[in-house]
Amino acid sequence: MPTHLKNWLGRALLGVAVTAGAVTAVGPAAQAAPQAGSVVAPDSRSHVASVAADAPAVLGRAAHVIDAKTGKVYFSKKADLRTPVASITKVMTAYTVLKQAKPTDVVKVTAEDVRYASRGGASVAYLRAGDRLTVENLLYALMLPSGADAAHALARTYGPGVDGFTAKMNAHARELGMKDTLYVNADGMPAKGGGYSTARDQVRLAQAALDNGTIRKVSSTRYRSVPKTAEHRAYSWRNTNRLLGTPGTVGLKTGFTRAAGYTLAFAADRDGRRLVGVILGETSSSRRFQTAQALLDWAAASRQV
Repeated sequence: MPTHLKNWLGRALLGVAVTAGAVTAVGPAAQAAPQAGSVVAPDSRSHVASVAADAPAVLGRAAHVIDAKTGKVYFSKKADLRTPVASITKVMTAYTVLKQAKPTDVVKVTAEDVRYASRGGASVAYLRAGDRLTVENLLYALMLPSGADAAHALARTYGPGVDGFTAKMNAHARELGMKDTLYVNADGMPAKGGGYSTARDQVRLAQAALDNGTIRKVSSTRYRSVPKTAEHRAYSWRNTNRLLGTPGTVGLKTGFTRAAGYTLAFAADRDGRRLVGVILGETSSSRRFQTAQALLDWAAASRQV
């Protein structure tokens, strides 16, 4: 066995000990049972993953990793558990905006957008009221620094109104087969009782979002500088996704709230395959990136059938 797989085996055994019952190694004659407290979509039982004994340890609440083209599941842990997902909600925000807007369309930032984002401790892109920015630049503001001000400006414009936009988000979720997802706003902050989704549903969304060239370009950008013009002031944004820069990584989005923990939607192109995954409910910001990298490396090297 290669050294890197031996290392993963050790971590996997530790992870199973720490999260007893959460991940089950499954052979041809058995399947992983649905977890207590999880919600399994009616059509998902035939897709429960077989988790190999040498899989990396995943200490987050839930995770799911697939091949985007074939649908093959490489790893699954409580993939149908409904839980808050924090700012990876903004993937659906970007997806919904681009269903009706062109990247070159222009949106005016209002004082309402700025005030909304300043409440409740949300991440912001430090947009200024009165600035007129293209949809593309607002998507950078949305996806890189995770700006709730950008989310509000986009939702307000393309709802029209946040409530109308949120209804569109939920309609798109149904169209994508995301049966265990409810959005309550465009930014993922806890409100109105809080929204929820599952690792499986968020992987389904990530697949669809990455098929859009604009989302793929924006989410894989590490830094974005917008020079000052007559329409707006200068901006500079840095991506919160620490996986960017590693081989093949093409996005996608980070998130955090106290209720959701640390979340991550991630993807990478490896050896002709696009691997897409989601980790939910991590207690360590840095560990979600380390775990995602280990899962990508392991899935890329895997010869499971």
